[in-house]
Amino acid sequence: MCIDDMRLRPSNRVRPMRIPVVFFVKRGPNALRFATLIRMTIAVCPGSYDPITDGHLDVIRRCARLFGEVHVVVAVNAAKTPLFTEEERVDIIRHTLGDEATNIVVSSTDGLITDYCKRVGATVIVKGLRQNGDYEAELGMALVNRKLADIETMFLPADPVLEHISSSVVKDVARHGGDVRGMVPDYVIEKLNVALRTERD
Repeated sequence: MCIDDMRLRPSNRVRPMRIPVVFFVKRGPNALRFATLIRMTIAVCPGSYDPITDGHLDVIRRCARLFGEVHVVVAVNAAKTPLFTEEERVDIIRHTLGDEATNIVVSSTDGLITDYCKRVGATVIVKGLRQNGDYEAELGMALVNRKLADIETMFLPADPVLEHISSSVVKDVARHGGDVRGMVPDYVIEKLNVALRTERD
């Protein structure tokens, strides 16, 4: 067979497909260069934040350095019974962040994150990604969000020092009397102690 016979004819060429653009941004100077291109973008960092952890805070702070405006959104799931109420979680996040980042907005929603994004004009959802199988689940959500509202997803790799931390681990350790310092801020520890005493009573 000659080479000409192996060329794709127009009718056989693969058509381009629209797929979600998923960004992987490594820590370091490349992240800063990338930030100059997206400084005017509004981003959303959704999560249950029950409670917020040092891992969450690391992703939020890195996100705030990249984007002009970042919405930290407490996503309310009616199918779950959280330790903290929606209002408590919002208050804890606001208290923890304080005035350190003037471009961060803390709010909540009981609807679709894509609807929230459209309401505030956000075009990017930012999620932290750990090496424990997060990718498969998060990619599935990225596909759904791209289909629903043309919203892109950016994954920020978790800091290796913090990637073992999750809200579930923090609550489990605290419930069994373990020390969660280094996993959550001091203010969260105070609130955890109060909430767990109430839970036991």
